[in-house]
Amino acid sequence: MDACESGTEYDVNGGDVLAQQGVRPNANSGENMVSVERVRVTRATNEEEHLGFACVAPGEVGTVADEPVVITVTLEDFQRLGVDPLVAHAGPLTDWLPVNMVNVLYAESETQTIDTVLLGTPVSVRAIPTSYHWDLGDGNTITTTNSGKPFPDEEVTSTYRYEGWYDVTLTTTFRGEFSVNGGEWQDIDGTIEVASDPVAIFSKSLESRLVNPNVPVDEEEDPWVPPRSEDTEGPIDPEAEHRTL
Repeated sequence: MDACESGTEYDVNGGDVLAQQGVRPNANSGENMVSVERVRVTRATNEEEHLGFACVAPGEVGTVADEPVVITVTLEDFQRLGVDPLVAHAGPLTDWLPVNMVNVLYAESETQTIDTVLLGTPVSVRAIPTSYHWDLGDGNTITTTNSGKPFPDEEVTSTYRYEGWYDVTLTTTFRGEFSVNGGEWQDIDGTIEVASDPVAIFSKSLESRLVNPNVPVDEEEDPWVPPRSEDTEGPIDPEAEHRTL
């Protein structure tokens, strides 16, 4: 190995970084040879695996250069970072609404920035919401690029035809960007989907009835929302459809 001096080259292969510690030749050796230490770095865990040394011709290892590691963030990396689900809201301020009343849907939507370190280099990743898929629990679904606004705004809405408990579930699609060590933002190929916690809501059938005008209204009694059970689950809407807004 005395015929070799130090230098480094890198190659990204299969999601890992293969580092070849190579060199320029020593004039005294009379041969154009380089020494190479091969190290595989698994980006997911930042673990290094020593693969041994070799003294070979430069053509067998490529051009030896003192270049930085080329770091990229793949779709798999993006998924592993753990993007937070958005907080979803459905209905008015209470956990119930009358049958056929407008059900207002909205998400607390904002870009998330996640800082991490890859191969000792700081990397920032941005998760940007691009679309929102609402499952109303009765077979009806909505896909929109609008995050919606709180009640009484009605930018994204639905209604229930029947009485019962339903789970409203939001799935958000995010695109990603990454920046290496404060550099320019680069796109991550592909998108990821992140499901939010479901919002339970009771659709109540309100019927008109005669009351004794001399008896005060018991505001605690009506509207009454029953405990959730198998018997109080809302049925599927036979006319359910998917809407794109």
